[in-house]
Amino acid sequence: MAEIVQEEKKQKGAKKRPKRGVARVDMTPMVDLMALLLTFFMLTTAFSKPKVMVITMPEKNDKQQPPKIAASRTLNILLGDSDRIYYYMGVADPNKPPLPTLIKTNFSKDGIRKVLLEKNKDLFTKIEEYKEARLKGKIVVADTTAENYITKLKTDDNVGPIVLIKANDKAKYKDIVAIVDEMAITNVASYAIVDLSPTEIDMLKSAPR
Repeated sequence: MAEIVQEEKKQKGAKKRPKRGVARVDMTPMVDLMALLLTFFMLTTAFSKPKVMVITMPEKNDKQQPPKIAASRTLNILLGDSDRIYYYMGVADPNKPPLPTLIKTNFSKDGIRKVLLEKNKDLFTKIEEYKEARLKGKIVVADTTAENYITKLKTDDNVGPIVLIKANDKAKYKDIVAIVDEMAITNVASYAIVDLSPTEIDMLKSAPR
């Protein structure tokens, strides 16, 4: 804000001079505004945490044998270029023909999510019923206790699918993030990101686009 200071000097016997204003800028409101902006940016910086997805990858050890997985529970999800996604059940072993057929799907609710929900129906229902009971107040426990209970349900699960996520070199990173999100949405207990086998690479090349 500017303040006009009027000065008038009168001398005896002198002519009257017109009043002349001297402008002076009041910086007090600017200091208040600076303090408000500083508080605003401090709060927004504290509340805006970076959104990252933490994926813990196992260390490669050629001497260590991979764990044996039941073929009946194994769901393989293959990610290709141009947002292509396929899946098949079991194991693709060239020594035990015929090879499984790749089924093309997408990331919609009626795509790979529907497949995961059908395979993981029992565990998904248990977890959702437990969460709903907490929301309605039928079960009153701390958040940590609830998380531990859900973790135990996933650990004890021995009928749900074991999902193996496999992406080729041309797959987009966003597709990997999207499929990992689907694991959390459908409450899949066991999943891993692994490499494509040579047989699966050939299957992916000949798969319908």
